Amino acid sequence: MRTMTETAKKKRGMPSSFTILLALLLIVAVITAIVAGVSGGAVTAAKPSDFFTAPVKGFADALPVCLFVMILGGFLGMMTETGALDNGIAVLVKKLKGREIWIIPVLMFIFALGGTSYGMCEETVPFYALLAATMMAAGFDPLVGAATVLLGAGCGCLGSTVNPFAVGAAVDALSSKGIEVNQTIIIALGLILTVVTTAISAVFVMNYAKKVKADKGSTFLSLQEQKDAEEAHGAAAAEATKDVKLTGRQKAVLWIFAFTFVVMIVGFIPLADLNADVAGFFDNGVYDADGNVISQAWSAVITGLPIGQWYFDEASTWFFIMAIVIGIVGGLSEKKIVDTFISGAADMMSVVLIIALARGISVLMAATGLDMYVLDAAANMLSGVPSFIFAPVAFLVYFGLSFLIPSTSGMATVSMPIMGPLAVKLGFSPEVMVMIFSAAIGVVNLFTPTSGAIMGGLSLAKIEWTTWVKFALKLIVILTLVSMVITTVACMIL
Repeated sequence: MRTMTETAKKKRGMPSSFTILLALLLIVAVITAIVAGVSGGAVTAAKPSDFFTAPVKGFADALPVCLFVMILGGFLGMMTETGALDNGIAVLVKKLKGREIWIIPVLMFIFALGGTSYGMCEETVPFYALLAATMMAAGFDPLVGAATVLLGAGCGCLGSTVNPFAVGAAVDALSSKGIEVNQTIIIALGLILTVVTTAISAVFVMNYAKKVKADKGSTFLSLQEQKDAEEAHGAAAAEATKDVKLTGRQKAVLWIFAFTFVVMIVGFIPLADLNADVAGFFDNGVYDADGNVISQAWSAVITGLPIGQWYFDEASTWFFIMAIVIGIVGGLSEKKIVDTFISGAADMMSVVLIIALARGISVLMAATGLDMYVLDAAANMLSGVPSFIFAPVAFLVYFGLSFLIPSTSGMATVSMPIMGPLAVKLGFSPEVMVMIFSAAIGVVNLFTPTSGAIMGGLSLAKIEWTTWVKFALKLIVILTLVSMVITTVACMIL
């Protein structure tokens, strides 16, 4: 019988995220060498130089996200230095005394709304550290915080309705092939998938949270992870046990903090695709016939692009400016602002390197042609099968392909011109094909180690990827089956 010490040692010996990603990179490189000989030139065997340069090229490819995460670290460091974040969490937990459990479903559905509407994924990274501390203060563990963010936004992306990076890219790819798509059907199916999967996930997380609160020994976290989480988030969580009050400066900082995130979220939402009047309010610029700016929109003064057209460069600019504003409002000196921002950005370097390494795997697969080779083989396999077989098999095909191409927009761009016409040729609904793609890649992006957002977020919460998989595996199987049933029924009906 193993002793607790032996078990703890074994848990501490689990491979880190870096090791897992390097192993996956090596496996992909070996696979390209094996497949190259039978692919008829479609796949090129990865050279040693391809393997060694993949992380660097991944960093270059993911540079906007990496810079965003570093600036975010400086922003969060500034918040922590003012004391507003720790005290704010304490006040929130105190007000929710006895009702802490309900913060989980509320936040999960809010994140799901972001996921289904504009593909909220990398943008969730800031919330991992924040909610890890909040859930620890509420008597749960950091895993509850990470699950609230990842599963909430993830289920929203799984059931994308107007998400431009999934549905938008897929519809555009189908249009290029002359296939018209009914957006109403997509929105209806997306809402069904989002609501059902988010509700199932919320119940799952709430049940785990209740167990942890009743018995700390029921946590999935290893002793080392618990220690790391305590060091990273313990100070904020400990404040919840004290009778703290927010100063006037801290209240102002918290309002600025909330405002910053609201603006970021709205900035990423493609307002022009949703409502012309709302988009026009933020984008009142005047342009010539070639699209050159004659008079700049008022909301573009800071970032150069109006709200509703932002991406990571604009978000990074916004967080950089607001970090300085928070430092000034919080009463920090000039030297303290500079030192705090640099320290906060430095704390994010491990997260940045994980994101870069994860992106390197996708870069290697694209460079060798492995991703397209597998896609073409899968499409040939599906030709000529009935609807009740086509839908679940297509789901599984996308499930497998999603490990090769974790980017939803990238997957839509390369796969829909192949899979969409195939579905139409067989007499199936192209709208259902879009949702099969969205649901399958959505499930995979709840746990794939090739997702920089997942690996980076878990790193912030001080949770190993292997721990996350053990925790979420049962739920992922359930969500996979539920999504397959919904999409298969839709394929048979529509």
